[in-house]
Amino acid sequence: MSQQEKKPPLIAVVGATASGKTALGIEIAKAYHGEVVSADSMQLYQGLDIATAKPTAAEMQNIPHHLISVLPPEQACSVADYADMARAVIADILSRGKLPVIVGGTGLYVDALLDNLQFPEIPAAPELRDALNREAEQRGNAVLLERLRACDPETAARLHENNLRRIIRALEVYTLTGIPLSEHARKSREEPPPLPQST
Repeated sequence: MSQQEKKPPLIAVVGATASGKTALGIEIAKAYHGEVVSADSMQLYQGLDIATAKPTAAEMQNIPHHLISVLPPEQACSVADYADMARAVIADILSRGKLPVIVGGTGLYVDALLDNLQFPEIPAAPELRDALNREAEQRGNAVLLERLRACDPETAARLHENNLRRIIRALEVYTLTGIPLSEHARKSREEPPPLPQST
C-alpha cells in the first residue's frame, strides 16, 4: 500500500486555549504535506486579531491556512455555515492530494464537522430570547443555567454561565420543541458526516 493510500482523510488537533494547537497543527502539516483549516469561531472574522490567537505569517511557516479572516465582522456565521465552508475547503485540499489538518478552537465547530452534529431547524423566537436576556440581566446568568440544568442537564454540563447566548438557545429549543438540545444532537449524530474521502 502506498503512502498516499495509507494517508488519513484528515487530522484534527483540538484542545484548550494556549495548549500549543497552532504549532502542532503546523508541524503535522509540514510533515504530511498538509494545509491547516481553522476551526475557531473568532478567527473567521477580519480585523479581530487581538485575543483570537490568529497565527502570524511567520508562525504559519508558509503552510496554507484556511478559514482565517474570511468574513466581515458584521456577518453572522452559524455552526452549520462553518461546517459547510469547512467541508468545501477540505474537499479542495483533498482534491490536490494534500492532508487537511483541522485546528480548533471551537469545540462545537469541530463536532459539527467531524461528528455531523446538526442543530434542529427551529426558527428563533425573538420575544422569548428578549425575555430570557432580561431575566439574565436582572437575576444573573447562573439562574438561566440552573433552569437549563433542570430540562437539559447534558447541555448545561458543557456550558459556562458566561456563555449566555448558547444557554438561551438551548432553553429556546427546549421551550419550542419539548426536546432537549442534547437529544436533537444525539439524533443528528446517527448519520455519518458528509466528509469527502481522500483520492
